[in-house]
Amino acid sequence: MKKIKYNVVAAALALCLGTVASVDAKITADEASKLGTSLTPLGGEKAGNADGSIPEWTGGITKAPEGYKKGGFHIDPFPQDKPLFEITGQNYKEYLDLLSPGQVKLFEVYSDTYKMPIYETRRTASNPQNIYDATLVNATNAELLDGGNGLKGAATGVPFPIPKNGLEAIWNHILRYRGEAVHRFGGQAAVTASGGYNVIGFDEKLLIKYSQESATKEQLLEDNVLFMFKQKITKPARLAGTALLVHETVDQVKEPRKAWTYNTGQRRVRLAPNIAYDTPGTAADGLRTTDDFDMFNGSPNRYNWELKGKKELYVAYNNYKLHSDEVKYKDIIRPLHINPDVTRYEKHRVWVVEATLKEGFRHIYQKRVFFIDEDSWQVQVVDMYDNRDELYRVGVAHGVNYYEVPTHWTTLEVFHDLNSRRYLALGLDNEENMYDFDIKVNDREFSPQALRREGLR
Repeated sequence: MKKIKYNVVAAALALCLGTVASVDAKITADEASKLGTSLTPLGGEKAGNADGSIPEWTGGITKAPEGYKKGGFHIDPFPQDKPLFEITGQNYKEYLDLLSPGQVKLFEVYSDTYKMPIYETRRTASNPQNIYDATLVNATNAELLDGGNGLKGAATGVPFPIPKNGLEAIWNHILRYRGEAVHRFGGQAAVTASGGYNVIGFDEKLLIKYSQESATKEQLLEDNVLFMFKQKITKPARLAGTALLVHETVDQVKEPRKAWTYNTGQRRVRLAPNIAYDTPGTAADGLRTTDDFDMFNGSPNRYNWELKGKKELYVAYNNYKLHSDEVKYKDIIRPLHINPDVTRYEKHRVWVVEATLKEGFRHIYQKRVFFIDEDSWQVQVVDMYDNRDELYRVGVAHGVNYYEVPTHWTTLEVFHDLNSRRYLALGLDNEENMYDFDIKVNDREFSPQALRREGLR
């Protein structure tokens, strides 16, 4: 397996700080003063790279392009852009330093069909000013709780914009801004090696208590809820009405995740304490785990987390063509992998975080390596290894800036299973209504009683 080259300074810093031993370390006021100056407000390097292939961050997208109507699909801000070149199964070895081991494996396994169209890098990630302001406050106050399985001293913004260890970096991903609440329509397709699939439809609501502008670090700890998530299957008919409810906690040592399921056949709401870790994902045909959702979610307590440093990587970014309602599911789904012609890849800097399974714990992934966008804290790629330390799965996040919010978030997550030659496309929404970030919801809508009432409708 090829070695990954990291930014020397960042890698040395990570090695000096260690993994979990430094969970109580805070950054100084002098370090925090770099946010918004030499660093972006969320902690990325503001400057471009040495050869100019990664430009300076100048604020990202700060307004919607002309012609966009709120509530509709997002217009491509760069319709004139054309691929600079393509990486294919024939030339990928020329770009090994800019690919993850998992990405390399995709070129090796699907050498005849897999490719990456490489475009000009556009650092479009942006958040509202109140998120930047909150991040600055969090920078010198946020702390990980015992073992890193929770946090305190932070609210609304990114908790650790200048991370000292891998746990802080993955918490930045978990708590990155995605609006205060969102109603999502879409679904997933578990695609066979020959290209066969059925779309499982989802109706999802997410209330992110942590990200609310009115959130306080004291209230978050008292209520012990980071976010509430409700998912209902809408199709096919045999599964329609099956539902899931999750309350994610702030202090996961004090109280772990709470989850409930509603089964239409039994017409009952049941506690579901096993909806976590490597429990198979909802109707995913065994192609992802529960904690694969959103590229990683849930408690990090089963892994040791190491911040390896930074590197430049080709990642799926500004995927407005893939996101478009002019593209249908049949245009996206192909045998072995999604249609490369509707994707867009760019060179970006990413944090590299390695999670290794702790002794005495179990998970189907013995190791996971996360590549996290420095501008948004979105996990862009994750390489997953089995208990033989062999590459097992590769997750790829195809993102866009939802500029009415604004936030950089995925439009499609794709999980490639290298053993079965199958993949899961999660987040298909091209033939649905677009996300509603203006939805008004309250805690009562995320109760077990509300789950049952919805199931009986």
